[in-house]
Amino acid sequence: MVAKLQRQDLWSLEEYSQRRETFRAEVMEHKRNRQLALGNNARIYFEDGTTIRYQVQEMLRIEKVFEADGIQDELDAYNPLIPDGTNWKATFMIEYPEIDERKRMLGLLIGVEHRVWLQVDGFAAVWPIADEDLERTTDEKTSSVHFMRWELEPAMVAALKRGATLYAGVDHNQYLIDKFEVPANIRTAVTADLTEVGIQ
Repeated sequence: MVAKLQRQDLWSLEEYSQRRETFRAEVMEHKRNRQLALGNNARIYFEDGTTIRYQVQEMLRIEKVFEADGIQDELDAYNPLIPDGTNWKATFMIEYPEIDERKRMLGLLIGVEHRVWLQVDGFAAVWPIADEDLERTTDEKTSSVHFMRWELEPAMVAALKRGATLYAGVDHNQYLIDKFEVPANIRTAVTADLTEVGIQ
């Protein structure tokens, strides 16, 4: 079981303001190995303890929260986004820079959040569980931001730890991304999120 963030893992507002520039640079470098482009207009941002700690620290800073209850509320909101050792958790972004095109495509891409798959070589594709916190799709359009979880079988985790190739793709009639190999740096980073357990 991967440890969740606790209050003692966080800096005070004063200390964070002193450390923020350095920490932000470290997190941005960390994130470079955790972003998977899906074509030109969609991307998976794999979350972990470091990325979520940064989000919490930023929220506390923006909202000027320093009381224990408020800090705990932020931890309770963000901790579920940290992977548990048997899964990957990620933010999925649909990225169309031009406003009118984005509006049009969000109307066409309803359900895409359920069609983004990951596959360990030798195993069946794993489909995501999307938006457990809040429904983000209506009858008219999908959201540009979704939260996803992919649950892996122990044998998949073991295979990745031994160096198995990881593939990804999108199977949606308005946004089809054929199976492709996840780059080695990203595969290594997200494999580190997983905990191998004994297989019966």
